[in-house]
Formats: sequence, C-alpha cells, structure tokens
Amino acid sequence: MCPRCPGGDEAAMTAAGGTLQPRRPEPGWQLSGPPLPLALTVLAWLGTGTALAGLNKWIFAAHGFRYPLLLSSLHMLAAVALGYPLGWARGPLPSVRPRARIYLLSLTFCGSVALGNLGLSLVPLDAAQAVHATAPLATLLLSALLRGRRHHPLQYAAMGPVCAGAACSIAGGVHFHQPGGCVLLAATVLRALKSLQQSLLLQEDRLDAVSLLCLTALPSFWLLFGAAVALEVAPAWEGVLRYDGSLWGCVLLSCLGSVLYNLASFCVLSLTSALTIHLLGNLTVVGNLLLSRLLFGSHLSGLSYLGIGLTLAGMFMYHQPQLVARRWAAWPGRAPPRRE
Repeated sequence: MCPRCPGGDEAAMTAAGGTLQPRRPEPGWQLSGPPLPLALTVLAWLGTGTALAGLNKWIFAAHGFRYPLLLSSLHMLAAVALGYPLGWARGPLPSVRPRARIYLLSLTFCGSVALGNLGLSLVPLDAAQAVHATAPLATLLLSALLRGRRHHPLQYAAMGPVCAGAACSIAGGVHFHQPGGCVLLAATVLRALKSLQQSLLLQEDRLDAVSLLCLTALPSFWLLFGAAVALEVAPAWEGVLRYDGSLWGCVLLSCLGSVLYNLASFCVLSLTSALTIHLLGNLTVVGNLLLSRLLFGSHLSGLSYLGIGLTLAGMFMYHQPQLVARRWAAWPGRAPPRRE
C-alpha cells in the first residue's frame, strides 16, 4: 500500500567510522524533496489528526462524555470492522507474523490511546498539544537507548527549542490541569515507544499499513473494552444510555477518523521514521491551537505564540543540521579554525 523507506534509520545523519556523515541517498529515495505520494499522505495524516483531536475534545467538553476508555475501544472496533474487509479485498494477511512484537505493540498502543483520551478529557486542547510536542525528545532518547541510534549533535540540540516551545505554550495557557498534564506526559512517552515499535514492524518485518492495522486492532479492542467495562461502564452503565443521538453521531465520525488517522500514520511511518513523524506532528500544533481558539474559546497569549515559534525553529534545526552548521561557521566575525 505504501512504498518502504530504504534504510529506516531514525535520522538523516548516521555514524560511519566514528564520523557523523549524512546518509547517502539510495535508489528511489530522494532527499531533495518528498515525492507526491508522501506529500499527500502527510497532508492526509495532518488533516485527520487535527480533525480527530478537535472532535474528541468536542465529545468530552460539549457533550460531557465521561468514558475515554470506551471511546478508545470503539475506535479499535471500527478498525476491526473496516480493516479486515479492506485487508481481505487486498489479499490474505501475512502468514508469518511477529506475534510477540504485535501483542507488545497492542499493549503499548492501548496505553497511549487510553491515557491520551483521558488526558484530553481533563485539559484544554491547546495544553494537550503542547505536551504532545515533547514527543520528538522522547523518541530521540528511546531510539538512542533501545536501538543504539546516533545522531548529529545539532539534532540533540534541536530538542531544546522543541521542548522549550512546548513549555512556553503550556505557561501561556490560562488553565492547566496538573494531573491531566502528567497523564498526557505518560501518554507521550508511550506514543514515542509505539512509533518505534510500529517503525520496526513496517520497515524490518515488511508489514504494510493495512496488515498492521488488522493485526493490532483486535487485541487492542479487547484490552481497551475490558478496561472500559471494569473501570468506566460497569459503575455507571445507565449513564451511557442517557446521551442523545447527536453524541453518537460524533462518536461515529470519531471512529471513522481514527481508522483513517491510523492508516495514514502507518503509511507515513513506512515512508519516513518514528522520529520524523513526531516532528511532523508538531506542525499540527498551530492548527490545533487555532481550532481550540475557535471551538472552545481558549486564550492564546504572546507566550503561546513564542512557544510555537521555538518549536518550529527546533524542527528546522533538526532537519537541517548541516545547513545550520555551515551558516554558523560562515557568520561574519567568526575566524576560521587554526591549523596546528
């Protein structure tokens, strides 16, 4: 469904012989600019992500829906209902499956989605996006710790503006729920781990987006639905039935958006890397902040806009470390290094 990303490393800069060098382009992989399929896939992913976050927040805030785990399980049920027919139409699922990795991914996925929706029900949308903006740092550290990746020093330095931008955005908000922020921070770390696991399955185990969605949706549904019944629905089952049809219409749209978002995420991961997808995800901060302003009346201060600028500057530094290093070396007044 999606072409594979050759190499599959977590950054454009790799270590070779003890010296940091740019990764050499391989056949079919252009570093000068993304091909049209990748550009369209990224746009679809950004659009569905922004719409899904706003719709979920609307469900929690406007309708007073108090069951984030149940909503997450319905997302997975929709993935089962739509993913399996789509997979069968494309052909049989892979016969050789890394079951241990798939089940571990399902567990991580459930934790990240459940904590994400729980945190979204507690904090404003702009503050939630600010916490999620720290995902690149978590991904960078986890990739170095778990997979031994080495990156350009400026790429590590770029995480400073990214995290500082997120902190400024949080500080610029009027209301911030501290327990909800802790829940979202835990969800962000799990999202980073989930992306690394997905990247491994898509790029090394050669699974495609539809197959990965089908293989992870069913175990994820049972885990989330069991947790929802035990923790949310069982104590207040009658409360679920009191909501009107407009809410369930929004839930249905949320489920469809979740399927599209997961498919687009898997496609972007198969074309790029786990770290790149989180850096691209920070582009949604602007859209989600504006959406929060329009739908929920959230206040955006000058500090919030400063945070957006710092985050975008950090993203540029990460993607263009050699360009930043060359411009810094050519800065007027900087003397060339002495030769011994």
